[in-house]
Amino acid sequence: MARTLYVVATPIGNLEDLTYRAARVLAEVSLIACEDTRHTRKLLNHYGIKTKTVSYHEHNEREQSAKLVELLKTGGDVALVSDAGTPGISDPGFRVVSLALAENISVVPLPGATALISALVSSGLPSDEFFFGGFLPARGTARRKRLAELSTMPTTLIFYEAPHRIAEALKDARDMLGERDAVVARELTKLHEETLRGRLSALAKHFAEAKNEPRGEMVLLIDRHTIEEETGKNKSGPRMSELVAGFEAEGLEPRAALKKAARVLGISRDEAYRNLTAERSRDR
Repeated sequence: MARTLYVVATPIGNLEDLTYRAARVLAEVSLIACEDTRHTRKLLNHYGIKTKTVSYHEHNEREQSAKLVELLKTGGDVALVSDAGTPGISDPGFRVVSLALAENISVVPLPGATALISALVSSGLPSDEFFFGGFLPARGTARRKRLAELSTMPTTLIFYEAPHRIAEALKDARDMLGERDAVVARELTKLHEETLRGRLSALAKHFAEAKNEPRGEMVLLIDRHTIEEETGKNKSGPRMSELVAGFEAEGLEPRAALKKAARVLGISRDEAYRNLTAERSRDR
């Protein structure tokens, strides 16, 4: 009979965060599928777990998923883990879960650490509703477009971000979303854990300074309200003048910058021009 695929959350840093149930299941299954067998072996050794491991990562996910499901169909339990946190959350896992369910194989989640939830509940930002966007696009233009698309969402926004991009991501968020309260949580549960809170512009300035070179795994959280919105001075979302100025700063001519801003916001060039003219008139 087909057995069970366990989706097991592992610590995001501190090895003591593995649950008793997860430790038991990892010791009892026939095989553990992991992103990096060497990384997972450190965790297993810490708990004295001798179970066999096999690699399962983004580059072999399709092939390994089929092999794991065949093992499950012949009667062996399998545990799926990622290097840190919960499999499937910005990590491999979806394909084997989907394939197992298609074969009527039981899939059982073992809850545990997830960086985005740990960051949210300690952020001080509203947690009743939130949107997790994974990693923002690496390229500036695509990142700004994505942020513009999310500018009207009435929820706390959460992203994972690489340290070498955090300063630019914060600056782009300020340009596209307006000034908002934000939090950058890095190295959660680890020795150098740090949570920085402040406005987007202040955090962008902090990480842009050479002495504050960002390091480690980061979670970026952004409040749903603009500061201007709370004081009645402005509406949420990016200002057309700031968007155009940003593209001009990249070297585009004014007409090209306006056209690109219109495309990012999903409006016509004529509407973009009217909005730009109105903003500049109010700012005088």
